[in-house]
Amino acid sequence: MAGTSGRGGVGGAGTGGTAGSGGAATGGRDGGVDARGSGGTGTGGSGTGGSVDAGSGGVGGTDASSQPSTMALVTTKGTQFAEAGKRHVFVGTNFWQGMNLGASSSPGDRARLGRELDRLQTLGITNVRVMAASEGPDTEPYRVVPSLMPQAGVYNEQVFAGLDYFLDQLSQRGIRAVMVLNNYWEWTGGMAQYVSWGQGTKIPYRLDPGGDYNTFTQYIDRFYACSPCQTAYRAHIQTVIQRINTVNGRAYRDDPTIFAWQLANEPRNYPANWIGDLGQFIKSLDSNHMVTVGSEGSWGGDFKATHGSPYIDYTTCHIWVEPWGKYNATDSSASQLTTATNFAVDYLNTHNTDSGSLGKPLVLEEFGLARDGWASTGKYDPATPVTNRNKYYQSLFSKVESLMAAQGAIAGDNFWAWAGEARPPSKWTGDPPHETAGWFSVYDADQSTLDVISAHAAALKKYAQ
Repeated sequence: MAGTSGRGGVGGAGTGGTAGSGGAATGGRDGGVDARGSGGTGTGGSGTGGSVDAGSGGVGGTDASSQPSTMALVTTKGTQFAEAGKRHVFVGTNFWQGMNLGASSSPGDRARLGRELDRLQTLGITNVRVMAASEGPDTEPYRVVPSLMPQAGVYNEQVFAGLDYFLDQLSQRGIRAVMVLNNYWEWTGGMAQYVSWGQGTKIPYRLDPGGDYNTFTQYIDRFYACSPCQTAYRAHIQTVIQRINTVNGRAYRDDPTIFAWQLANEPRNYPANWIGDLGQFIKSLDSNHMVTVGSEGSWGGDFKATHGSPYIDYTTCHIWVEPWGKYNATDSSASQLTTATNFAVDYLNTHNTDSGSLGKPLVLEEFGLARDGWASTGKYDPATPVTNRNKYYQSLFSKVESLMAAQGAIAGDNFWAWAGEARPPSKWTGDPPHETAGWFSVYDADQSTLDVISAHAAALKKYAQ
């Protein structure tokens, strides 16, 4: 979830004493030209917009059982996940907006949420990555509103209840949630907002007129050495982990619907001890669930140092070929897709090997590709074809399947991102509010893409034993 040359940064892994020192970026998915887009000003709810794959509207839904499905807590066993003594693998998606859609009042839409989860269940999706944090004030730009925490330490109970409802609905469909507890980037408030609260300063947004990426990220990086920021962040973690679900009465820390706690979305430039210390803190509150970082992999820092702590249960990587300058969505040449796919497969291969050397499972938890931008409608229009995206998805899914067959470390993948029935200009597509709606969204009417995802989910079933 991050930014022309670097989704969140140009340059590769950081070195030295800072475990997560990535290079600076001049823009990108969570940082720049394309990220500017509509500036998160889109409004409105779900739509019925068309698509190259439009027809019946994609996969239909079936009503979820009124009783929660039987799920056990997922743990690790070497480089694999385990559930009730059996190998656990998954196909997942990023559905960051689930908490807000679960709220009982606007902009919540529980009827839509139910339809979306039915569609995901029909596809074979068993894992979603969701934001379990968002910070106000709700008057700030480029971010999700309403926020979970509009003021430091003050919660919007309607939004929190939306997370309760979302988790309960997931449990009824046998889908688990990765709970993301913070964000390096501004689209949920995140670390920059903690700095603003803790130091009483104004955020120098990169997307503001005259904004500068390096100035912005340097401001974010104050978070790690800011004592009030760390105190407030840990208080939020404790509040979430100790939450009792108001819908079903389950304590979050005991709920097998929760797959893992994630420190943050794409943290960077952190001190070497920050990850281990925080992982230990979370484990002291909840010894049941796994903990992971939310790392992009080597693009955002030193992969092995990032995931080496005994308090981190599994590794992650993100692959963003267009924002990282490896793909041009407006170029129809076959060589463009070949170059991007080769890079992505090599990146996944390397991280699979490195995760194996750490003795931990790996999840490819973010990847996506824009629609065919050379078409007259452009890459953001839901009516634009998805020829290259389907081929790209197929290549990565095929690689995941072959690595699983070889007992590799890869144990699951989450595509970015599920938009379902929402259409631009809705701010509840799969694209965060600081980006142009439609960039990487997968719609319910993208039937050819849904077929690729469904086939992958079916192929993975033989490894869950």
